[in-house]
Amino acid sequence: MKKSVIGVLISIVLLIIIAWAISPVRPVSWQPDADNGLSAAFSVNKKLYEGADLTLQRQFLMGVGQGPEDIVISKDGYLYTGYEDGRIIRAKVTDILNAYAKQSDVAIDIAYEEYVNTKGRPLGLRFDGQDNLIVADGVKGLLRIDQQRNIQVLVDEYNNEKLLFVDHLDIARDGTIWFSDASAKFSMHDFMYDFLEASATGRLFSYDPKSNKTQVRMENLFFSNGVALGPNEEFVLVNETGKSKIHRLWLKGEKAGVRDIFIENLPAMPDNVFFKDGIFWVSLVALRDPLVEGFAQKPLLRRIIGGLPKGLLKATSHYGFVVGISPDGEVLHNLQSSDGYQGITTAIEFENHLLLGSLDNDSIGIVRLK
Repeated sequence: MKKSVIGVLISIVLLIIIAWAISPVRPVSWQPDADNGLSAAFSVNKKLYEGADLTLQRQFLMGVGQGPEDIVISKDGYLYTGYEDGRIIRAKVTDILNAYAKQSDVAIDIAYEEYVNTKGRPLGLRFDGQDNLIVADGVKGLLRIDQQRNIQVLVDEYNNEKLLFVDHLDIARDGTIWFSDASAKFSMHDFMYDFLEASATGRLFSYDPKSNKTQVRMENLFFSNGVALGPNEEFVLVNETGKSKIHRLWLKGEKAGVRDIFIENLPAMPDNVFFKDGIFWVSLVALRDPLVEGFAQKPLLRRIIGGLPKGLLKATSHYGFVVGISPDGEVLHNLQSSDGYQGITTAIEFENHLLLGSLDNDSIGIVRLK
């Protein structure tokens, strides 16, 4: 009996040593910001599913593809979204809104077409002033798709180093493309390692299509994610998912060039951000993760965890969460639900509806704001 116990202990120690040795992460200690939980402006509710502020949530384009991470609406009334297999599809947004208005429990087929396949992983989507679809592709880089559906790589490296995880973007009126590179060390297929390591190698870039010049505008971000220009393009925001905060870079006025914090101590991890009519719609993809924050001061343990099978490294919470924030950082809308659409990566407002995307779903969600 004693020998068997010793054998088990030796096996456990060997497994720990092996996990430590093969782990791809080299974690650093860090200090998470205070977490006040779901309280005050972020108090628990079910408004995102069914409540006084909106009508019942529905889902459409079900089964078309996995992971509609971002959504954009074109001038001619098409909804575009991209899937994990590289496809970008489009459907008439009026078809979706009309189907939603019926509030039927019967699944409604929405006509759609495959617009293009990037052969990568389209994440962020926006249209430029010439109606080209600009794509932040997590595999291929920053892409431009013209109206003839030709794909051109705009940026896929910086200083002769491959950009591993181009994530999201927004486009200024002068054509400048602001985009995030979530991690300089891990690709999108290994994104959980970035959260374990916490080395904060994410960056915010700007790309000038006229000069073909790419510049780093912000760095040392713990998983840089959603990007949005503010009112009159006075500033640009970038979400720092790993630290549950949003950074701001001033572009005009006396503060031009100054970097500060737009909002911090969020109770969940921000993904994409979309600005319209005085509101930043921020999707919160998951509640703050105890695996990430609870072991912040335990780099050795996180290195060992990094040696476990990658399939075990998943977010510990699934929750539906979207907030609307004013340009002054005031929380105007707090929409949550433990039911329905979960793991929300984007929330796009269109004609008083919120269109929702997610990496975890094979559909888009929709609710109507009252």
